[in-house]
Order: sequence, then structure tokens, then C-alpha cells
Amino acid sequence: MTGGRRTAGIKWTSVLRRVPPLPTIRPIAARGREGDVCAFRLVAEALPIVIEAVCGRAMTLVPGDVFLGTPGFRDSTRWAAGGVPKAGLVPGRNYWMLADSGVIGDLAGAGVLAQGYLQRVEYLGSICGKDGQALNIRHFAAPRPEDRADHGAPIFLVLGTSAEVGKTTAAIAVLRALLQKRYRCVLALKATGTSSFSELATYRDYGAVHAFDCIDFGLPTTYPSERRDIGRVFERALDLSLSIPADAVIVECGGDMLGANVPPFLKALKRRRRDIKVILVAADALGALGGKCTLNKMGLAVTLIAGPCTDTPTLRRRTENLCGTPTMNLTGN
Repeated sequence: MTGGRRTAGIKWTSVLRRVPPLPTIRPIAARGREGDVCAFRLVAEALPIVIEAVCGRAMTLVPGDVFLGTPGFRDSTRWAAGGVPKAGLVPGRNYWMLADSGVIGDLAGAGVLAQGYLQRVEYLGSICGKDGQALNIRHFAAPRPEDRADHGAPIFLVLGTSAEVGKTTAAIAVLRALLQKRYRCVLALKATGTSSFSELATYRDYGAVHAFDCIDFGLPTTYPSERRDIGRVFERALDLSLSIPADAVIVECGGDMLGANVPPFLKALKRRRRDIKVILVAADALGALGGKCTLNKMGLAVTLIAGPCTDTPTLRRRTENLCGTPTMNLTGN
């Protein structure tokens, strides 16, 4: 099947990329919980929206389309914020598309910038397996490796002072530089934030041998902040990422360094490793200084500063003088 359809007439979103094709899809009137495979319908009064299909391409949903996604949380400082009610999604009620990967929930608020996917959808019910239990993306998470030994690949950690500041661009530039230096096997991990098939595909397109995000470890996103089970998820991600023989591991933390459970992830990473090369991506010199000070308090020393704060020679000099850290503009280099 092509175009994001795994069952005739029903479209699949990318948050379900690890779920295998299902022979039949019959939603049952059960409350939807975080990560459950659920059926939704774009309401009649909504506008058409473009989302990520399970195959990774951009896919259009038109009013009346039935599709599969999952309840989840998002608390973006730039885009949408919302989540799953404590009692779960109720069949027949309307909710919101919180991310173009197919994350659905109540809407708590949204930024002023246009978000084409932010439309109402009706929750139809959850999808069950042969045992009658609701299917959940955690059932299809990557298994823990039998040998969890750390192979010692150098880690390049990319963090940002805000969303959409250029973290992925910087991480791709690091990936390209490593490959040019004859690092043959580079692994990429988007450790926090909202899942994005297109970002993982970009890492693979530029030469990463493996690319993982939170879906591979059983969560649609790493929100909300300070969730109790996040340590288990991060330990599982590090178990797999560090146990794979690689020449280098690039870790990108989505969102800003204070949200999306980035601080708990950094604590988990620091317990495993002390020799981490940290690339800080900032919008301006003051943001870079604040980010460096914040990371220092977390016990991390910044190796390099990149991002819009290096876009001109004047900004680079100002950032270097203020922060006392080397800078480099990685866009196009």
C-alpha cells in the first residue's frame, strides 16, 4: 500500500510508523490513552490539513477522512500546547490535532504563527489486537539490547535556547563534518520533543546509519515536563543508542533546554558519560550567554556555539567576546 494507507479508506499518521499493518480495523468505544492506536475523523467544518503519513510523505486530510493517530501531549513554547485528559479521550467527542505526526488531545493554547494541522477531529475509538486489548505504540518499541555495554563512541550533543532556532541544521552540519573525516558509522538520536519522521529521514539522507526518536521507545512525545516515567524511556533510549557499535553518536534535544524533559535526559546522559561535546544553538548573543550559564549549572561545558547568533561577523565577535566560547556558523558549511 502507498500514500500512507495501510487499510483501504483509512489513512495512517507517522506517529504509528512502528505499528505493523493490521488486517482489520474496527474502532471500539473505549477511552483513548496516551500512545493508543486510535481512529479519528476530521470534522466536517474543518479545513483540509497536511500531516505526515506513516510512510513519511506529506499527506492531506480532508473533512470526513478517517485516520489513525494517537492521544499524546505537547507543550511547545512556539506551537501548540495540550494533552490527554486524565480519564482519556471519550468516543464521539472532538479534540485537536496537536502535531502533524498525528498526536491528538485537548488544546490548552497555541502560538500566533499559523499551524495548518491545528484542526478539530472526532475521536471514534481505539483499535484492539487479537486479544481484545487496545494496541499501543509502546507494544512495538525497539527491544532492549541483550548486550547493553557502552561501545564508547564520542557523543556530540546539540541543544538550543528555543524551538526553531536551527538545532537540526547544526546537527546535520556536525554529521557531514564527521563523515568527511571518515567516520563511517554515525548514529543520530532525537532524544526529546515531538516525533518527526521527516527529521529522522533527513539524518538518514545525510548519511546517518541509524536514527531514533521517542516513538522507537514507546512515546509519541517526551511531554509533559517532569513526567514520572520519563527516566525509564531515556534509559531505554541510551541503552540502545550506546550499545550499537558506532564511530560517533549525535544527540539532538528538541525544544529548548528547559522543556520537553531535557533536564532529566541530560542527567541520564551524564550518568553514562562525562566526555560529551556540547554544541549550543542560540538566536542571539544574550541567549547564548544565558544558555551557556544554564548548562554550566547542569554540569555541562559548551564546546561550540552556533545558530543565528553567528550569522554575521559582528554577531560572531559579540557572541565570542560575551561567552568566551568558540563560535561557528554551520549553515551551508
